[in-house]
Amino acid sequence: MHDWNAYHYFEQSLGPFKNLSSLSADEAETVTQKIRLQGQNFASRRPADYMAIRRTLEQRAYEQFVAKGGKPLQSYPHYLTLGSCEWLSSWYSEPDHVIIPWGNLPVEVVSFTYGDLFPTMRFDDAKPYRKQIYTKDEIIEVIQTYGWPQEWNRQGDKGPERYIEVQVWDERIIQPCTRD
Repeated sequence: MHDWNAYHYFEQSLGPFKNLSSLSADEAETVTQKIRLQGQNFASRRPADYMAIRRTLEQRAYEQFVAKGGKPLQSYPHYLTLGSCEWLSSWYSEPDHVIIPWGNLPVEVVSFTYGDLFPTMRFDDAKPYRKQIYTKDEIIEVIQTYGWPQEWNRQGDKGPERYIEVQVWDERIIQPCTRD
């Protein structure tokens, strides 16, 4: 039996859902540079143009989701995984996570990629799930066809897809999980 809950991993001292995309370009660059200089986790290896690429990919995801009938309430998503992914805990010195049940993910404000948005939208390896945003119904079919990356690619040696990503396009969904 698989876990259909959405998980968000974060640094315990910072709290959940600290989103670079919610910041101005200058603020986001300052935070990104600070992460790079600390050099303690996976995020510190992001390229210098990370935020520009991220905003472009988020716009592409937004447009695809709207074309499929999605009704996002903000221009950028909050990121979670479908099912747990222990690998993401390794990104943080003091990891923590929150869980949002499948039933609390409204179809009109939640999209999915088979893998992290970055490699999914950028890799050109002809895998049929590349460059695709999926709806809630569609991701079920994709999982039935390809399985759970958390299972078949635990070590990351079979490609960049390590988990199924959930994009939440509505602050109200994450609000119960946030703290000041």
